[in-house]
Amino acid sequence: MGIRFILMVNKQGQTRLAQYYEYLTLEERRALEGEIVRKCLARNEQQCSFVEHRNYKIVYRRYASLFFLVGVDNEENELAILEFIHLLVETMDRHFGNVCELDIMFHLEKAHFMLEEMVMNGCIVETSKTNILAPIQLMDKAS
Repeated sequence: MGIRFILMVNKQGQTRLAQYYEYLTLEERRALEGEIVRKCLARNEQQCSFVEHRNYKIVYRRYASLFFLVGVDNEENELAILEFIHLLVETMDRHFGNVCELDIMFHLEKAHFMLEEMVMNGCIVETSKTNILAPIQLMDKAS
């Protein structure tokens, strides 16, 4: 299993989306998120986008006011995960039109659905934006 969790956090450190692919209790999740978010938000733009924390490798990227943080195994390729984060943002941009924090907050179920289409059990299974967005567009048509 490669990806352990995906977090979307704003500049104030508030978690806007959290998806875990391994079991952690609510207290463990809160503690982990707090530690990781503080560590990543404290870094400046000149530092690299990879951080080691506990038994995870954290790969993160900032887009506008949102930080996308992905916790992976130590064997995972960091550049591939950066590319995955970019694909996720491009997919959300295509659906929402320049995705922002409010899009995630008001359409949380769609953001989770996109992640579920892309990642299954911690493995990336879909990279085509068209295939990822097709079920969401069908749901939009039906409603």
